[in-house]
Amino acid sequence: MTALTITSRPQQLRVMVTMFWGILPALAAGSAHAAGCKFTAQGEGRVAEIIDGRSFRLADGREIRLAGIELLPTDTKMADGPATLKAILEGRDVTLSGEDDAPDRYGRQAAFVFLASSDTLVQSLLLAEGTALVSAEVAEKDCEGILMMSEAAARQAKKGVWNDSTAIKNSEIPDDILARIGRFAVIEGRILSVRQAGATTYLNFGRNWTRDFAVTISRRTLPAIEAAGIALKSLENRRIRVRGWVEARIGPRIELHQAGQIEILDGN
Repeated sequence: MTALTITSRPQQLRVMVTMFWGILPALAAGSAHAAGCKFTAQGEGRVAEIIDGRSFRLADGREIRLAGIELLPTDTKMADGPATLKAILEGRDVTLSGEDDAPDRYGRQAAFVFLASSDTLVQSLLLAEGTALVSAEVAEKDCEGILMMSEAAARQAKKGVWNDSTAIKNSEIPDDILARIGRFAVIEGRILSVRQAGATTYLNFGRNWTRDFAVTISRRTLPAIEAAGIALKSLENRRIRVRGWVEARIGPRIELHQAGQIEILDGN
């Protein structure tokens, strides 16, 4: 591995070196399991600049945005993604993989990023440190499983954001969820009922539909949910974890676009 170049105060040096060595076990563990996120090759390059907790610039000028993860809210106590990404990538050679290399409207190329000449997935390293969350947009099941496994390891070890008791929002406290309007969130709770109204299915976590949290599923999304083996009516009275962008539609809502947004936490 390339050594970190640190020119700041001794205390900062100790923090960064500790972080660097702390991710070594995750590097080793992730190497054997990242192949599921290798899509079409999108080139390679050397990291020249860290932009934020999920973006960096290559020496050839391309701006790369890590696909499949979301940054933690900036008001979260453990939101130290930029420092972690710098410890992993500064000055490193990387290879890029993805389903589409077209830049977004900001000129950024979304990619799954691997440390050069290895199967070490950078997204998995950030997730394993608890400085990022798996996004709601990973459609490929094998890749989603890899990322969720890394996130689960951090959650079980209470690393990063998972050391904060507010990391997962409680479905029984809708005001807390409403504070995340327009932001990505992970929410846990028990589904009280599954109801359909017009072209929308509602997973209701409370009895007051004008105030309580609910997950919405459009008719066009239902085939993908059913193809994943999820019978929506069977979710009644089951505890789940759901992730996505919080919206305000009378009460707080998350729209389900794919089955991977839901994790079933119990069987009854």
